[in-house]
Order: sequence, then C-alpha cells, then structure tokens
Amino acid sequence: MTSLPRLVAFDLDDTLAPSKSALDPRMAELFVALLERTSVCIISGGQIVQFQNQVLDRLGAASPEALGRLHLMPTCGTRYDRFDGTAWVTVYKHDLTDDQKARAMGALETEAKRLGLWADDTWGPILEDRGSQITFSALGQAAPVAEKTAWDPDGAKKESLRAAVQALLPDLEVRSGGSTSVDITMAGVDKAFGMTRLAEHTGIPLDEMVFVGDRLDEGGNDYPVLALGVPSVAVHGWQDTAAYLESLGL
Repeated sequence: MTSLPRLVAFDLDDTLAPSKSALDPRMAELFVALLERTSVCIISGGQIVQFQNQVLDRLGAASPEALGRLHLMPTCGTRYDRFDGTAWVTVYKHDLTDDQKARAMGALETEAKRLGLWADDTWGPILEDRGSQITFSALGQAAPVAEKTAWDPDGAKKESLRAAVQALLPDLEVRSGGSTSVDITMAGVDKAFGMTRLAEHTGIPLDEMVFVGDRLDEGGNDYPVLALGVPSVAVHGWQDTAAYLESLGL
C-alpha cells in the first residue's frame, strides 16, 4: 500500500471541484477513501456554507471517524472547524471589524467602477461579507463556471483591482482569489497563515503534509503555501487532483 502523507490539504474551487460546484461522484469517492486513511484539510477563500454545499453534502459514505480527520479552513484559514463526532464546531474565527468591512467594501466598489470592472448585470451579489473576509466576485457569487473562466483568463483584471484596493487599505491584506474574485482579510492572513495554524493545532509538521492547489504560481492565492515550504502538487482542475489521489493507491 502506498505510503500517504500525514495530512493532505486541498484548495477547493478548481482543485476539488469546479468553481462553486459540488464534488463529482468520482472525486467524492476518492475523498472519502483518503479520509479513511489519513488526515485531510480543505483551505479555501470560500465561506463555510460553500464547504457544506460543495463537499460535506457529498460525503454521505464517510464514517464519523473519517469526518473526525477532516479539517475545514474557510476564508483562507481565518476560520477553523472540526467534527466532534456529532456536529461541526468552530475552533477559532478571526472576523474583521465593522469599520474594516465597511472600508473594504467601499474601496472595492470605488476602484472596480473606476477601472470599468463593476458589472451591472450579474449572477448574484458582487460583494459578500464572509465575516473574516470580504470578497469581490466580478460576475456575482453564482455566475456560471464558463462565464467566470472567460472573464479574466490571464488574471490582469484581478491584479489591477487588487493593487488599486491594496493601496487604499494598507492595514488589510488584499489578494487575488478565484477566477473572478478578490479577497480582503486581516493583514498577514493568507493560506500560509492557515497552514501554520493547522500545524500548531494538529501537531503535524508542515514538511509531513502535502498541499494540492490550482494557483501555486507566484501571485496565485495558493502560492503562500508553497513559499512556506509545504510540499505541493500543482493541478489544473479536479480531474488532475483525482489522478493524483489515484496515484497514491486510493
């Protein structure tokens, strides 16, 4: 049997599933099989309800013991949830203050409109308060995957908005998120922050973990994990992730 890392961590959108979409049955089966054998983490810019809709609702075959090995880190690790045997409980949550949220939303709207990136016809809200993170989604939270993929293929639009907003909010962290999103959290908070907290809470060293993500390129929202020194696997969609898991003998 192939030796597994002590913990395998995953990005969510475009790594475990298409953006804002549920796990494919093949991925769900592999994910449960992995949980039966080792600890697993999902760390993503999405909020906890996305983890529920996209992943947890698809893990009906997972035993309580397996779910106990699953670590959920929404909003890039500014929140951490674990299964206690009967329910999901929050270990910690670092919410933004009301003032920080208001300034973040104001800066995103102002700069998006100035740059011509504020759409009038969208699939849901452009701005979302996720408690510990404010997220800008250019086409709305529920935009079709194809529309989102085509909006900014080279990331230039997101980067122009990110840089403009960061200049206005030096006390906060502004970074490129998913295919159409820009995320704002407390300063110094990114996926490296979340992975470091995960190592502290689990006692598993970072070099005994593996991280799987689709944005490990410099400037991508998974890059801080690679820069932290966590062994990482770059993928380009959930099919690559499934193939990687199958290579582990699952």
